[in-house]
Amino acid sequence: MRWLLFLSRIAFICNLFFLLTVLLQWRNLGGNDAVISTIIIIGYVFAIVVNPLVNIFYLFMLIRKKPLLQRLPKWLVLANFIFLLLQLQYLLFLNDTFHY
Repeated sequence: MRWLLFLSRIAFICNLFFLLTVLLQWRNLGGNDAVISTIIIIGYVFAIVVNPLVNIFYLFMLIRKKPLLQRLPKWLVLANFIFLLLQLQYLLFLNDTFHY
């Protein structure tokens, strides 16, 4: 149970960095290049790897009807799922051939 809570928290933090990375595309916030590159790596690489993995674990726990999913904060599960939908939408938008 603790490992799933830990992974859920890591996924939520990576998802916040994902939002910051998307914001960095539209606005150049300036600053230290090392910090910005770290934000981009966490936002694009880790969030897109960790968040689907955590949501797959949620799905397995839901299918197996384990009480572990009931011990997790509902807002954290819902937030990670909403971020997953946003990431899928963002990836589909990037791969669209008709966007300008």
